[in-house]
Amino acid sequence: MTQSADVVVIGGGQAGLAAGYHLRRLGIEHVILDAQAAPGGAWQHTWDSLRLFSPAQYSSLPGRLMPGQEGELYPDAAHVVAYLADYEKRYALPVQHGTWVESVHRDGPGLRVEADSGSWTARAVISATGTWTRPFVPAVPGRRDYRGRQLHTVQYRSPSEFAGQRVVVVGGGNSGAQIAADLAHAGIDLTWVTQRPPRYLADDIDGRALFDAATARRRALDEGRNDTGGVASLGDVVAVPPVRAARDAGRLPATSMFSSLTPTGVEWADGTRAEADTVIWCTGFRPALAPFAHLRLRGSRGHIVMDGTRAVDEPRLHLLGYGDWTGPASATLIGVGRPAREAAREIAGLLRA
Repeated sequence: MTQSADVVVIGGGQAGLAAGYHLRRLGIEHVILDAQAAPGGAWQHTWDSLRLFSPAQYSSLPGRLMPGQEGELYPDAAHVVAYLADYEKRYALPVQHGTWVESVHRDGPGLRVEADSGSWTARAVISATGTWTRPFVPAVPGRRDYRGRQLHTVQYRSPSEFAGQRVVVVGGGNSGAQIAADLAHAGIDLTWVTQRPPRYLADDIDGRALFDAATARRRALDEGRNDTGGVASLGDVVAVPPVRAARDAGRLPATSMFSSLTPTGVEWADGTRAEADTVIWCTGFRPALAPFAHLRLRGSRGHIVMDGTRAVDEPRLHLLGYGDWTGPASATLIGVGRPAREAAREIAGLLRA
């Protein structure tokens, strides 16, 4: 059975909900198709000790401040999930959970969305699929020969499953630092490997300052001034309390990137080796854009060429929540509101045309 809506939003996490909020405010008929069985997006699947970089009031979607978490300056993932579930309910957003979108096609004046539950025709589509379902692992020599366990950030939960093991954590960003700190506090035999020495932000900088930096970058670009460099100009690792404590206790020494994996561990270019029972790849993600393959929009770097949130070669398609590529800080709770508003307004203009 084929159903129709003016707008189909693909993804019901923070970006999809922000899109729904602004579409509803503009009176635009829409549906949000979400592969997750329950509200909360990717926040439902993070590791146990994960905390936000910012206090609750600086981690809010449009229209609804996130309430604080009792006893915590930086809320945990479960608190975020509860907030997103409440947000979805409060604004009666039309989310269909447990709906997996398989592909999107051009279909005359609109787009056709093929899902496991049936088809939808839409005059516009917003992609808010995020990156969590597309973990990236680099093609390091020997990776297929390594006989230990390999997992990515998405599969890590807590240090308890690594008791008595030798663990190598790869990645110098925030996930690598937080997971390495988590393991270090638990006394796990840890080797933290990074491409370059970790760059910590000043201890008094958290998500509030990062958002301010992203906002300044957006303003500079809008005014035709030079790119300020965004948050990357400040550093890579936010020194949240567990990371700061492990660093200051000397439990987070970083080692340069190894050149290959061996059957039983890792090896550096000078021949130095380290045995490892487990390698955890905290090496980032790629945008989950497989449903749009039939539209043939990707450029040489795998990105869709954008004008703001709109795909240049398919003006009926908008992308939200993939990082600076689709708007400064748009992959954050507080940062996705502005691009979501802009996408909704532009779609409103398209529907009126």
